[in-house]
Amino acid sequence: MAKKASINMEIGNDGVAVITVHNPPVNALTLSAIEELKRCYQEAIDSDSVKAIVLSGADGRFCGGLDISVVENVHKHGDISLLPDASIGLVVNKMENGKKPSVAAIQGFALGGGLELAMGCSARIATAKADLGLPELKLGVIPGCGGTQRLPRLVGTSKAVDMLMSSKTITSEEGKELGLIDAIVSSEELLAVARCWALDIVEGRQPHCNSLEKTDKLGPKDESLEILKSARQRYRAPHYSACLDVIEEGIISGGFSGVLKEDKVFKELVLSNTAKGLLHVFLAERATSKVPGVTDIGLKPRRIEKVAVVGGGLMGSGIATALIMSNMNVVVKEINHEYLLKAMKSVEANLQGLVTRGQLNQDKMKRTLSLLKGTLDYEDLKDVDMVIEAVNEVVSLKQSIFEDIEKVCSPDCIFASNTSTISLDVIGERTSSQDRILGIHLFSPAHVMTLVEIVRTENTSPQVIVDVIRFTKTMKKVPIVVKNCTGFAVNRSFFPYMQGPDLLANLGVDIFRVDRVITEFGMRLGPFQLQDLSGYGIFLAGVKEFVAAFPDRAFQSPLVQLMVENGREGKKNGKGYYTYKKGSKPEADHSVIQVVEESMRFTNIAPGGKPISVTDEEILEMIFFPVVNEACRVIEEGIVVRASDIDIASVHGFKFPSETGGVMFWADTIGSEYIYSKLKTWHEAYGDFYKPSTFLEQRAAKGLPLGGSC
Repeated sequence: MAKKASINMEIGNDGVAVITVHNPPVNALTLSAIEELKRCYQEAIDSDSVKAIVLSGADGRFCGGLDISVVENVHKHGDISLLPDASIGLVVNKMENGKKPSVAAIQGFALGGGLELAMGCSARIATAKADLGLPELKLGVIPGCGGTQRLPRLVGTSKAVDMLMSSKTITSEEGKELGLIDAIVSSEELLAVARCWALDIVEGRQPHCNSLEKTDKLGPKDESLEILKSARQRYRAPHYSACLDVIEEGIISGGFSGVLKEDKVFKELVLSNTAKGLLHVFLAERATSKVPGVTDIGLKPRRIEKVAVVGGGLMGSGIATALIMSNMNVVVKEINHEYLLKAMKSVEANLQGLVTRGQLNQDKMKRTLSLLKGTLDYEDLKDVDMVIEAVNEVVSLKQSIFEDIEKVCSPDCIFASNTSTISLDVIGERTSSQDRILGIHLFSPAHVMTLVEIVRTENTSPQVIVDVIRFTKTMKKVPIVVKNCTGFAVNRSFFPYMQGPDLLANLGVDIFRVDRVITEFGMRLGPFQLQDLSGYGIFLAGVKEFVAAFPDRAFQSPLVQLMVENGREGKKNGKGYYTYKKGSKPEADHSVIQVVEESMRFTNIAPGGKPISVTDEEILEMIFFPVVNEACRVIEEGIVVRASDIDIASVHGFKFPSETGGVMFWADTIGSEYIYSKLKTWHEAYGDFYKPSTFLEQRAAKGLPLGGSC
């Protein structure tokens, strides 16, 4: 049943009707809210006692846009008639052309449809630091309430394109500079100023602005079209291109024509696979923080404000960088002055890299670095709220660290390891603090990658898990809570991705064709170029780990070892499957085929010793269906809380294309029966690497999806 939002209208003695949207927590627009807004606007327009209108939001928030459940319902029924008529029916007919001016009183935020309502008003008054933006492209659609037309007319084509394509918000202060906001006032003054402004419009002391008819900010038509042409080179995804087309329609044929095209394109995009996939990712991200038996038992998260990082190598310095960027006090513990100095310089270099890329300014960098301290003494860790161990994967070393920190830290201090391979039970077995031990598995570079796997043991207390979920949110990371196993959720699910391409190479499939197919699908790098960049040592260590854990289904091949023996180390020495020269793009090295052929002779799995014939679609399936299969085992074993957590792990941890919805959502668009049948065929032809899991077999037999809901 749809949520019931309340829309209140109060008519003051001054003749101003204040219409307030009330739908906690973000004052989202439900279908009923939009209909009620239309009714209130019409009532105000028809009333002789109303001179002007102020539109506001309750509880210090203006409006967060269309309620996401409206789009969910459209996806569920495949019916666009379930969408509201807000663009023409409300914004154009009632707000802009309703003969009585309205002023938006913005505080907190005006996002998506909320900002579109505000832009439909004659003026916009905001409090300081309110967030303004149109993030719809992140969900696979374009703004559907006139945003593609009014934003360029208020801030100019260049800035509007930047805001739309990036989905980034701006503050009300920046909005004032651009012309999107007319005045900034205190929250106490907001309604009073908005009422006066509305009356000033009536009396002619302020302009009655119809933003859809403005053209002064658009500039010369040729310049705007050139901006759009340039943007098309950078943003090639279909929904981005569609957004640019709609903006262009308005520039060439006028704002109202643009609004009509926007409405048509929005309705086409809302049922696209991209919109369905991106909405699923959006909802699945929200769900990761909900852990039955942990987050639903009334526990309040404790604040984690000071953190120690033990080990300042590549991972440790990255973690320290991420922490100070989140305004936390950090102590880095090292074993000698040389290593400590190197760690501190690594953190500084990470921040300098952000400055170089324009993501941080020098003043903020200095303030951020001031939060970082270094030490060689465990005694300096006695007042920290959490310790994150990030040293080499040596059991005895990690155990001794946990023993040492237990001696000096408070009884409430949380002990975390960034291990990716060693059991947390083993790491903490020499302590008496098993209830406050867990894994925090970040991905490198830790200050850039957004996913964090929170690894709980049978002994980890719910309070500690709640604390760390809040902690990762403070770091602006996306957490998934997983149980302890080899590779956890991400590396465990994707270990077939390390081995599947290797198997195809040994079946005689062109490795460069494999990389092309995978990148065309949407992965940033093909698997063979990924091996080159990450290093063959890491690849071989990972394969060794999974062969030991899952010998029944791991595929072993000498290919990478033969590459090493052939003097190839990937990007490290400029020679791998590709050649690497400074200042040039990697180039396929076709002489590597000799190494592949030697591996083929050794494994002898190609039928008759001849390369198999496969389509591009089959290459994609032979690489990713085993990933789906292993993810099914992860779900069946209860390693993740829900199937959609695997989707988030795949998108944020392995950069699986987000528009697919993640690996399990993508699998369900194909169907469990089809995936099972293909794996069964390959299992019979090429061995146990492709053997279908019990979970997959059972779901396929019943025709059930693999993922289910969030």
